[in-house]
Amino acid sequence: MPYGLLVTLHLLAAIAFAGTVFFEVVILGGIAHKLPARTMLPVEQALGTRAVAVMPWVLLLLYAVGLAMAWQHRALLAQPLASSFGLLLSIKMLLAFSVFGHFARAMLWRRRGQLHARRSRRLHLSIFCHVLAIVVLAKAMFYVSW
Repeated sequence: MPYGLLVTLHLLAAIAFAGTVFFEVVILGGIAHKLPARTMLPVEQALGTRAVAVMPWVLLLLYAVGLAMAWQHRALLAQPLASSFGLLLSIKMLLAFSVFGHFARAMLWRRRGQLHARRSRRLHLSIFCHVLAIVVLAKAMFYVSW
């Protein structure tokens, strides 16, 4: 598959994932305390159900394409300290694997009935911070060098 197509698919999947996390943390989180629990609970449950249906596919695309792109940079990743691009890409990938771990843990907690509101908020906030760092690193890879 051409690298440009990989980049485009990766970017689209990243927008879908990051946009969902942004919406849940910044938009929904900003109104949750202003509405009664009886109003917010069904909204949060419906969003959670929809996210569980859609996000695994978005993440599958995001990570599969990301790994295909990483394969193109395998020489740099073999010696990440040899270049700023390789180091920043390695850090970005570590954060991405951490996000995947967060997502897997959330699915496990949800399946076990242990994903309560406080835990979910903390998890979303952590993922949001990871995603912000990943986006900054993705741009820095092409503009920062030493």
